[in-house]
Amino acid sequence: MDRSPGDGDRAPAEPPTATGLQIAPGTPASDRPTTDRQTTGPPDEPRQRWRLVLRRSPEAARLVQRETIDAFETALAASGLPLVTSGKARSRIMFGAALPAGMAADRELADLVLADRVPVADVRDRLATHLPAGWSLVEAFDVWLGEPSLVSQVVAAEYRVTLDGADAGRLWDAVAALLRADSLPRRREKGGGSVAYDLRPLLDHVTVVSADPATDPAVADQAAADPAGVTLRLRTRMHPELGTGRPEEVVAALGDELGVALAVRSIVRERLILAGDAG
Repeated sequence: MDRSPGDGDRAPAEPPTATGLQIAPGTPASDRPTTDRQTTGPPDEPRQRWRLVLRRSPEAARLVQRETIDAFETALAASGLPLVTSGKARSRIMFGAALPAGMAADRELADLVLADRVPVADVRDRLATHLPAGWSLVEAFDVWLGEPSLVSQVVAAEYRVTLDGADAGRLWDAVAALLRADSLPRRREKGGGSVAYDLRPLLDHVTVVSADPATDPAVADQAAADPAGVTLRLRTRMHPELGTGRPEEVVAALGDELGVALAVRSIVRERLILAGDAG
């Protein structure tokens, strides 16, 4: 005897997915929505760490460090490199030291961690067109993943400072006086006030350099563009307790020694010094 299909003949409905969606009976697997549990895998495991050497031109946007990192994050996300996208890291790129807004740089250091190994040629090709405006890749080195953080290794920085209309002979005398001094008490603006500090432990070396194209092409190029300027090269230390020596503070100390305010035409951070570097 024929009978109409009743409730007992219907295929049982499948349980809701983790997102609350009801799947119709017989729905092909390819058409079924994926669940959060299915798409959420374990955190990315770092597989490779690149030490990037970067140049920032004077024409680059005047961004503070947080804005610079955000610009790099945006550019790297479009690069196609296998970035580590989960885990404890706050950002995909870690700089050795903050670079003041508006300051040019010749060889800044930054570490980029990837979730898969990539040949150096591919890294260079990707970054050639995926860096913030005004930045360019100089070199890239594959470094050990277990190496201490880059920021913990930075101990000093070298700068090239061009002064407008200064007398080179008098500057030599002022430099010698600073380096002979046992202490250089100064005050630094901080948090709406000022604090006293000693610049001398943070000052490693200062020299007045000549525009000799055979021995110092960077200074020669600067002199050609600015014949009225006098160039200093200086190294300041970065100390975890004493703080960081700033090039503009060294210039101010030289001006105090000369009894005149020195006008800064440009400052370029030439490189960061790591604890293991020679010299």
